[in-house]
Amino acid sequence: MIEYSTQSCSQSRRAVQDTLEIIHGKWKLPILATLYTKSFRFKELSREIGITPRMLSRELQDLELNQLISRTVLQTRPVSVEYAVTEYGLTFVEVLEAMKNWGVKHRRKIIFADDPAAQVVT
Repeated sequence: MIEYSTQSCSQSRRAVQDTLEIIHGKWKLPILATLYTKSFRFKELSREIGITPRMLSRELQDLELNQLISRTVLQTRPVSVEYAVTEYGLTFVEVLEAMKNWGVKHRRKIIFADDPAAQVVT
């Protein structure tokens, strides 16, 4: 069993809190997950996720501020903007994968709670 000191627990708690502050809210994780597949223009991203333009704008600003995504102004008429995951943002993919894997296991556990044989998780 791993033993933790009060200081290491406090540091871990702060690190988790920092992460939660960056990805808090309903939309940041779906935005990141969508942008991992390819870059999107603003309206395409709004339609793809099903988010209002106002909320998308706010969430994109936060993600850009935290250097997880980049914003590129395209020289088109009318001017359009394209969003993509940054190299730094790609480091978050492990966290997203872990969350996805846990979510699949959790869903199976809850859905098949009455059938222990069906809880076999691959």
